[in-house]
Amino acid sequence: MASRANSGYISLYHKGKSVPTSVGSVVYENSIISIGAIASSEKFVPAGYAHRPDLIANLFLDGASSWWVVMELNGLSDPFDSLKLNERIALPNG
Repeated sequence: MASRANSGYISLYHKGKSVPTSVGSVVYENSIISIGAIASSEKFVPAGYAHRPDLIANLFLDGASSWWVVMELNGLSDPFDSLKLNERIALPNG
C-alpha cells in the first residue's frame, strides 16, 4: 500500500517498514509523462552490467542516478529479473 503526497516522495511499505521513494509520486509521474516519446537507440547489456540499471546508466547516460530512465524506457520493474547479459535494451539518444 502506498500513500501519495504532493511532495516528491511517497511512502511504500515493504516487509512491514515504511520506505520513502519518489517512484509513483506526482513529481515522478510528471517527469516521465513523455518517456515513451524519447528517441531511443538499441544497445545490449554488456558483460559486468547484468541486473544493474545504475551501472548501465553510468555507462550510457548522465550517471548512475539516471537508472530509472533505463527501467522506465524498457518497461521494467525488477532489475533482478531483467537486464540480463546481452539483452537488447532501449536507451535515449544523446
